[in-house]
Amino acid sequence: MKRPAGTVRGFARFYIIFVLAVMYVPILLVIIYSFNQNRQSAQWGGLSLHWYRELFRDRALFEALLNSLVLGLLSSFCAAIIGVLAASGMTRARLPGAKSIELLAILPIITPEIIMGMVSMAFFAFLSLPFGMLTLVIAHTTMCIPYVFLLVKARLEGIDKSLAEAAQDLGAGEWRAFYDITLPLLMPAIVSGLLISFAMSFDDVIISIFVTGVNTNTLPIKIYTQLKVGVTPKINALCTLLFVLTALLSLCSAVISGYGSHSRGNSRPKIVIKKDHPRNLPESGDGSICSV
Repeated sequence: MKRPAGTVRGFARFYIIFVLAVMYVPILLVIIYSFNQNRQSAQWGGLSLHWYRELFRDRALFEALLNSLVLGLLSSFCAAIIGVLAASGMTRARLPGAKSIELLAILPIITPEIIMGMVSMAFFAFLSLPFGMLTLVIAHTTMCIPYVFLLVKARLEGIDKSLAEAAQDLGAGEWRAFYDITLPLLMPAIVSGLLISFAMSFDDVIISIFVTGVNTNTLPIKIYTQLKVGVTPKINALCTLLFVLTALLSLCSAVISGYGSHSRGNSRPKIVIKKDHPRNLPESGDGSICSV
């Protein structure tokens, strides 16, 4: 006996609403209580921006925020460079055991962060590296590389290879063809990987605790240490600002990824006939050339 279609749709709506409520109601409560005038988060004392003003007066928090911003930018840019080169090499080389190598490349994503933190700490101690911003950047770059690698590799597999081949037939070298043809088509994936890497680095707590130094404090670690003495509306205000920042980065990443998917259908080369042609390009019979 088949169930009525209306019953199935009603159950699907209820399930979706229930899952969304479990995910976002706690976040909504944190945002609401960030405007609480009372010092005790569990007691509502009316709307106020007092704790936001207190937040912006806390110099230690802003120093930790600056460290987190610098760490996120450095690690995301390093991960972008390594991830783009790795994805391009994997796509071009066709190495034996490529699937195994790709699995090793994305291993940091599926490895628990506490294991990554302990391994990184032991590795840095073995190398006698001073714990601080340098070790944080190295550990976060290792964590972020797979995100850029997967996005760029997927984008490379969707690009028409005849575009770069046409540029090389017209006299461009391999690196010039990559810079002028392939790299612009990869930019949506690269920017999306940068934004995701920055968000992951900015929010990380577990790995940072293992590899940070005494004099280097990041914002997530600062929040974690303050939670031990009780949650105040100032922490709620800070979490609200972090949630807004992460949501904006995720939105930008989704918009850029959507733009990249939309532009795939318009990636065919345009053939233009030029009378005044540059050097090293093949001429046609009438003295003109064809360029991409």
